[in-house]
Amino acid sequence: MSLHRLNSLVIGVPNVEETAAYYRDFGLARDHGGGFATRDGGRQLEIVHAPTRRLVEISVGVDDTDDLERISRRLAALDLQVKRDGGALVTEEPVAGFRAVVRIADRIHQDREPPTPYNGPGRLERPNGRAPGVLRQQQVRPRKLGHVVIGSVDHQATARFFTEGLGFRISDYIKDHGAFMRCSTDHHNVLVLGAPVNFLHHTSWQVEDVDEVGRGASAMLQDHPDRHVWGLGRHHAGSNFFWYLKDPAGNFSEYYSDMDCVIDDQLWTPEVLDGAKGLFNWGPPPPPSFLRPDDLAALMTGTHHAA
Repeated sequence: MSLHRLNSLVIGVPNVEETAAYYRDFGLARDHGGGFATRDGGRQLEIVHAPTRRLVEISVGVDDTDDLERISRRLAALDLQVKRDGGALVTEEPVAGFRAVVRIADRIHQDREPPTPYNGPGRLERPNGRAPGVLRQQQVRPRKLGHVVIGSVDHQATARFFTEGLGFRISDYIKDHGAFMRCSTDHHNVLVLGAPVNFLHHTSWQVEDVDEVGRGASAMLQDHPDRHVWGLGRHHAGSNFFWYLKDPAGNFSEYYSDMDCVIDDQLWTPEVLDGAKGLFNWGPPPPPSFLRPDDLAALMTGTHHAA
């Protein structure tokens, strides 16, 4: 695969400063240019003004100019306009209308962390000491941007843009409703879902382990219980632990850990997931607002007026 990472996102919101404050609380570091950085991925989020919340841009990383040339040919075969901008290609997804940038970028390097010690039956990895998760006091800071979930009025066409145009690989399907796709070894970096309007569903951010998922969400909810959406739980697709929160613009954001990784494409067989498996393996059931966010009707009305 010529792709190797999800570089960054640009999201548009009507309330930039309020939303920016939320992502600082979430653990992203604001840089001098106004963007937001993770510990390992550098600047991975930019928040700009837009009349309604939306995905403005997605950027993925490649190694060299040969990769750019291959992807340029793939996009041209789909009759999509491609602009060359130095070490990047810029095009537009034809259904949801967000900008897609393919950029030469360094691979994300993550130093090996010692495994979290867990005690279990016949397995005492942590004798005579408390669990590290209950001793941590520092703010949870995401290690990298993991994935983005996009609602599309034609999810099959949007999925083809990613697979046939950009070169993403399919990891799993949600029956008749969506596709999990990857541009790295992570199980998914993009999930496209069928929706009555094009919108940004959520962004997802990697933390070390399930304790960091819980600690991060608990800190976010301490003074703002209305931020809670869904969690704690574990997905089936990707296997990751999750907890979802909501930013002031209405976008969901997820802390996750323990994502499946596909190192050898030949050893992974995509499944078609139906029913609950397409959503979760265990945890509380998702609230209706997760499946159909409360502002979808307003977003549909806004789109209609704009048209």
